[in-house]
Amino acid sequence: MQANEGMWDRIIRVILGIVLLYVGWAVVEPRFGLWSIVALVVGAILLITGAIGYCALYSVLKINTKGEA
Repeated sequence: MQANEGMWDRIIRVILGIVLLYVGWAVVEPRFGLWSIVALVVGAILLITGAIGYCALYSVLKINTKGEA
């Protein structure tokens, strides 16, 4: 598993992940309704992939934002 996300990609993912986790937990009513769960899951995925620097979907689509050949 080789990193395939560049620095800006990771920063944006972490920020969006934190925002979506906040939205899913504190903003969307009813809490743990469909949209709240979607926001929590997508936020967690973005936060995790941004933290580790690897995106499985990028691998499938042959995308590499890290800048390495």
